[in-house]
Amino acid sequence: MLTAKEKGKIVSDFEMHKGDTGSPEVQIALLTKKIDELTEHLKTHRKDHASRRGLLKMVGTRSALLKYVNRKDAGRYKKIISRLGLRK
Repeated sequence: MLTAKEKGKIVSDFEMHKGDTGSPEVQIALLTKKIDELTEHLKTHRKDHASRRGLLKMVGTRSALLKYVNRKDAGRYKKIISRLGLRK
């Protein structure tokens, strides 16, 4: 679970302008952090299928946001992929 301090740091790192919490970059970064934490949880709790379903939904949402950014501006897409260490 993300604490308010961690979330604030992620938002400040990826915001386009002051107070920006809705841009795709911020949303993708927050989803990536949540996905990483949930992946670690599922390594120890292999039979937690409800959390696995939530993880798959988050991965799908992140994928859709990445596709949107790629359609709108490929430069922004490459920048966010490299900053987050995602493949492609």
